[in-house]
Amino acid sequence: MIKLSRVNKQYPNGYQALTDVSFDVADGEMALVLGPSGAGKSTLFKLITRIEKPTSGQIIVQDQNLGRMRESKVPFLRREIGVIFQDHKLLLDRSVFDNVALPLIVIGMPGDEIRKRVRAALSKVGLAGREQDLPVALSGGEQQRVGIARAVINRPSILLADEPTGNLDESLSDEIMDIFRDFNRVGVTVLIATHDLRQVERLGCRTINLQQGQIVSAPPREVG
Repeated sequence: MIKLSRVNKQYPNGYQALTDVSFDVADGEMALVLGPSGAGKSTLFKLITRIEKPTSGQIIVQDQNLGRMRESKVPFLRREIGVIFQDHKLLLDRSVFDNVALPLIVIGMPGDEIRKRVRAALSKVGLAGREQDLPVALSGGEQQRVGIARAVINRPSILLADEPTGNLDESLSDEIMDIFRDFNRVGVTVLIATHDLRQVERLGCRTINLQQGQIVSAPPREVG
């Protein structure tokens, strides 16, 4: 579960990014965070991954209070959370395989297991056989798929996607969103920040609306 209670985030320059934000996302739920650029969506994700700390308020992720978490525990939290960025953040001089394998290399996983997981992850996002390609040889949609494969390589229980379809046309956007829906169907909790209102109707997910750092609507999730 992800649960925020009266969370505020003010930066040292005085900018108030989030004000009194409260909502929760249940285990296994898929929800959309809606809002224009500058609404606070990226800041929200940085707080959930403990990249940033709130000025006040409480954040619970997987039954862990992030405000009380020791710094030594943060890397273990992040292994439970896969993050997908709008700009992919791929290493352009490294192969698709190397980009996807990076999180596993960092934790020292054996090579045979890395190869098995990379192949499985690329297969899930429709890029089987593209391991040795460089990112520059891929389309924008394919690069985003590599980013998704890298995010799920640790088999996280939570996926956060920050404007994952912002640079894609409608057809490719639908394909990327369908990948997230497929992961959600096997139990992964998915939270997607977007300003694409078309996806709201298409996916039928619960929406959390953020405007100027404040929640303007967050209907309770349906039970049963």
